Amino acid sequence: MALDLTWVIGGPQGGGVESAANIFAGACAGCGLKIFGKREYYSNIKGEHSYFGVRVSDKEIRSNVIGITMLAAFDAETLFRHVDDVHDDGAIVYESDLEQVKTDEIPTLDKPFKERLEKHLSSKNKPLTIQGALEVAKERGVTLYPISFKTILSTLAEEMNNPTIRGMFRMLNVLSVSVSIGLLGLPPDTLLRSVEKIFSSKPKIAEMNKHAANYAYNYATAKYQKFKYHLSPIQSNSDVILVQGFQSTGLGKLAAGCRFQSYYPITPASDESVFLESNETFDVENNRPGSTIIVQTEDEISAIGMLIGAALTGARAATSTSGPGFSLMAEALGWAGINEVPIVVTLYQRSGPSTGLPTRHGQDDLLFAIYAGHGDFPRIVYASGDIEEGFYDAAECFNFAETFQMPVIHMMDKFIASTVATVKRFDPTKITIERGKLLEKINDDNYKRFTPSEDGISPRSKLGLENGIFWNTGDESDEQGHISEDPVNRMYKMDKRAKKIEVALETIPKEDQVVNHGISDFCLVSWGSTKGPILDAIEMLKKDNYNVGFVQVKLLHPFPQDYVKSLLKDVKTIIDVEANYSAQLGTLLNENLDRKVDYYILKYTGRAMTCTELYESIKKIIDGKAEKRQVLSYGV
Repeated sequence: MALDLTWVIGGPQGGGVESAANIFAGACAGCGLKIFGKREYYSNIKGEHSYFGVRVSDKEIRSNVIGITMLAAFDAETLFRHVDDVHDDGAIVYESDLEQVKTDEIPTLDKPFKERLEKHLSSKNKPLTIQGALEVAKERGVTLYPISFKTILSTLAEEMNNPTIRGMFRMLNVLSVSVSIGLLGLPPDTLLRSVEKIFSSKPKIAEMNKHAANYAYNYATAKYQKFKYHLSPIQSNSDVILVQGFQSTGLGKLAAGCRFQSYYPITPASDESVFLESNETFDVENNRPGSTIIVQTEDEISAIGMLIGAALTGARAATSTSGPGFSLMAEALGWAGINEVPIVVTLYQRSGPSTGLPTRHGQDDLLFAIYAGHGDFPRIVYASGDIEEGFYDAAECFNFAETFQMPVIHMMDKFIASTVATVKRFDPTKITIERGKLLEKINDDNYKRFTPSEDGISPRSKLGLENGIFWNTGDESDEQGHISEDPVNRMYKMDKRAKKIEVALETIPKEDQVVNHGISDFCLVSWGSTKGPILDAIEMLKKDNYNVGFVQVKLLHPFPQDYVKSLLKDVKTIIDVEANYSAQLGTLLNENLDRKVDYYILKYTGRAMTCTELYESIKKIIDGKAEKRQVLSYGV
């Protein structure tokens, strides 16, 4: 049987959950195993529940699944929230001192969940304690591994002659992951290498944590037999890397020659800009140094203003934001549109409206991105489906912006941003830089920025270029950029800008507009981060002899109407899959096709789709047992 298990660690926000998950993922990836992990956390700095699920396999995986194979918990809330998700043949590694903790003793348990939990325990005639919840799990076959992590800390304090270690409860995360890896059977050296890498910037802390990890690993393997699920190293592939979603897009921007990025802190977009800030200077070919300016501004209005200014100098420039921040950018987006300024806005979607669920997932902003700003002006809206696409698409979006001289909105989301996965090593040589009609020299002093052209795209000057003087204004303007309210000129300028949308649709290769993953009588149509769960669900369905197609729309505006029609012309059943309430891609499909969508599979809980949910929903549709609109709900 193929190896496929899910390990989840939980604890209070700020308690080192992410570090522990990255240690686990790094140890597994270091043994050649495939990884897909996702972080979930509340919108506070410290204290509320945080957890990180890491799926491990010896084959390619692109999504999470329902259920947990092994749960590692060093606080009571993690046990209460996730114990029922552990498979019947799964395991729980936990702090043994927590067994008598009552539901009433955890202030961060929200009332609705607490009521459901207590009702469930009472129905099983169990006490409202951790012990009661664990008894229910044990009765259905779950293996329990109680560990006194506090005792381990005391022993380590004596061994290392460092009394302060007794109170270093932040180390519980390293102890939890080390016990888990010991029970799962991975060799200790891969654990220690991963610990060293995570704490590489702090050598003393790295050594202390390596000592703790080694002790906890040996303690677990001596005290308990290995868990029935076993992780073994396989042949590693040097062409595979472990990377997080926000890193891939940031690296794509660097490889594409982005030299300026502005931002105002907002979840989940900030991670990308912070990553770029930590890599503002870097080496390029032939030991030539490179650099990118990253500026944290006072608000999003300033961020897009600075972005436009940088683009006018001829620099490749971008900003990164989320829904509320993009709302503040809408007016300046129109300014860039009327002045034909090539800018890139990376839009990391989350759940709205308003602040909504600020640290949760959603594909809520598709129609907003297409229609943001008053008046008619062209823009390109382009969506990446996974980490690997994020790298190459980030570069492509700059090419679109500069070739067609218009704003480009690159659609990402929290799911991709917070995902860590093993992917094929990025290849910067596949990235081409197309700057469009950017002038390096102007021979006369009669330069007209908006001079007529057959494709609507005028040669572009840079600020400071000799003889390249031009004017920009928020008002309508003539060929040189001077304000004009002449009706004939207005028609010319509107037609000129609109023409570029037609040219973009004709010029962008079809395979970059829409990815055809296969056509069948039952065909899924989707966009963005649903790609991974969909592909995994299709693989699961194939094993049951169900043949399902998938069309992934990447160019969402201008919508590739004719091409999508041609792909779906013989499809009997169209199924729209999205992570929003109103089926926003479905709206576009219904407007642009000669037929309506047949079924909708939607999720808007703020949690990402799993391939398991999709498998069950698609199967119901094929078997004729589904409602027209199916809503998915899995996730804590």
